[in-house]
Amino acid sequence: MAKLTAQSEKEKVVVSLQSETGNGVVISTDNADTTIKYNRAMEQLILVVQELSLARNLETIMAIVRVAARFLTDADGASFILRDQDQCFYADEDSIAPLWKGQRFPMKICLGGWTMRNRQPAIISDIYGDERIPYVAYQPTFVRSLAMVPIRTLDPIGAIGVYWANLHQPTIQEVKLLQALADTTAVAMENVQVYSELEARVRQRTAELEAVNTKLLQEVQERQQAEAQVRQLSLTDELTNLHNRRGFFVLAEQQLKVAHRLNSHYCLLFIDLDGLKQINDKLGHEMGDRAIVDAARIFQKSCREADILARLGGDEFVIFATSDLDDVGKICDRLQANVALFNQNSDRPYQLSMSIGVQCCLPKDNVSLETLLAQADELMYTQKRKKRVAHS
Repeated sequence: MAKLTAQSEKEKVVVSLQSETGNGVVISTDNADTTIKYNRAMEQLILVVQELSLARNLETIMAIVRVAARFLTDADGASFILRDQDQCFYADEDSIAPLWKGQRFPMKICLGGWTMRNRQPAIISDIYGDERIPYVAYQPTFVRSLAMVPIRTLDPIGAIGVYWANLHQPTIQEVKLLQALADTTAVAMENVQVYSELEARVRQRTAELEAVNTKLLQEVQERQQAEAQVRQLSLTDELTNLHNRRGFFVLAEQQLKVAHRLNSHYCLLFIDLDGLKQINDKLGHEMGDRAIVDAARIFQKSCREADILARLGGDEFVIFATSDLDDVGKICDRLQANVALFNQNSDRPYQLSMSIGVQCCLPKDNVSLETLLAQADELMYTQKRKKRVAHS
């Protein structure tokens, strides 16, 4: 009685699968050895599912599926078919001989198309006995029997086909394994799509953040440049581009400390441009500014690179030099020579003249910069008074 019941259940399975395939072929069940083989195949399928869960692109999925489909069904070939609008694209294959990789066929004449359109497996034990087979496409191949299942049954996006070189009646177990593989493949492909979308969003977000960071960096650089310009302007005389009073004291104080530390001589030259008021009164302030600029260029030409040159304001200039009196004398000589050369060759409507006060200190002297400046200023005015007396 139990045996009869088991047989009845077997017949139900066969009838059910016949109604799904629509080809009227009776699929046989196998003995205990087949069951053992099926269980082992299921274990292998679990491993395949794990591999597919880690796949991050379609190429990896196809590489896994094409091998697994052939292994799980002990087939001689397997195809991975994708739906491309109204065509079947044979995207990949694993086979004992070439099949249709890279080719496209209209869905209405392709068995993969039939499987996707009808959303059910196609099981054919003899390709020459089934009207759904396009003989022109199959005749050059080794294929005699096949099974084809849809990828995602509700809305197929592709199909997986397996092929045998000899006549073979696909079993219930083989079809179940193949359909389980196809269902897992559908999930993997959806995951890849989600992963790709997430990757795209991450790339977009990363690009947006990089753009924001670039903009912030540019703003920081622009601000730093602006701050540097402000600092430079705060230390620079706008008219002559020499150091201004503040810039002079910042740099000269540092140089004074260095001179004390190195036990070096240092001197300060306080220079006043003679006759600037008369130039302003007779020729205008614009010409007076030009005279100041001309004098600044002469000072730059006459000084050494290490000397600190500044315009304190108006017609007053100052030079700080780490030199002894002999070296400073040479600076004064160059100044006078360059002034004479300017007056000789220039087409300006004025002649330049300057009074210079020079104050030098020994390394042991502990004189502040303010004191040194006042002393040189007094010496300059002494020279200027002598000039006035000589011209009167």
